[in-house]
Amino acid sequence: MAMFRSLVASAQQRQPPAGPAGGDSGLEAQYSCPICLEVYHRPVAIGSCGHTFCGECLQPCLQVPSPLCPLCRLPFDPKKVDKAAHVEKQLSSCKAPCRGCSKKVTLAKMRVHVSSCLKVQEQMANCPKFAPVVPTSQPIPSNIPNRSTFACPYCGARNLDQQELLKHCVESHRSDPNRVVCPICSAMPWGDPSYKSANFLQHLLHRHKFSYDTFVDYSIDEEAAFQAALALSLSEN
Repeated sequence: MAMFRSLVASAQQRQPPAGPAGGDSGLEAQYSCPICLEVYHRPVAIGSCGHTFCGECLQPCLQVPSPLCPLCRLPFDPKKVDKAAHVEKQLSSCKAPCRGCSKKVTLAKMRVHVSSCLKVQEQMANCPKFAPVVPTSQPIPSNIPNRSTFACPYCGARNLDQQELLKHCVESHRSDPNRVVCPICSAMPWGDPSYKSANFLQHLLHRHKFSYDTFVDYSIDEEAAFQAALALSLSEN
């Protein structure tokens, strides 16, 4: 819990101030979405808490009953999410150096520039590649919890990864009112195996939208297609 609070506090510090501060070297971080960690794209602000996100990044939270702010976890009225005009104004007027070529670019055009910057592409190409753990002759303890696949807490369907568990629960248990224990949280060292979530589907959408496999194995198109299908499924129900 302490780690989660520290992450929230760190993300809150990235929320944009009323005007540019701290020099242009930190502007990109100040005007970055806490969800995708990129410069805001079509930013929107939650009326109750004031936190700002990319419009597309906030969409999954708007598809569930009684949504919570992804940053501070406070409930908010989806009808009171408005275009963050003051942030868009800052994005159009403030410039920051590209993290690759150091050319100063307006924040509103930073995403487009970074996607075509050869220096950024070179940096990404030189990032360390994932390498599997070297096999060992030492015995593997038998009491290590399985944190790769999970069982549905409603019907017991097994061998579901995080994305499959989310899809399964949306399709089969969206209207189930029972309080259940999150199998993902309970498998973690900090998890409470006795805590039952009052709205498990909302918990999945907010807390477990992304997983390691999403970043490693999913292409951008596959992830976008999945999120679009999920939003459609929720709206139809």
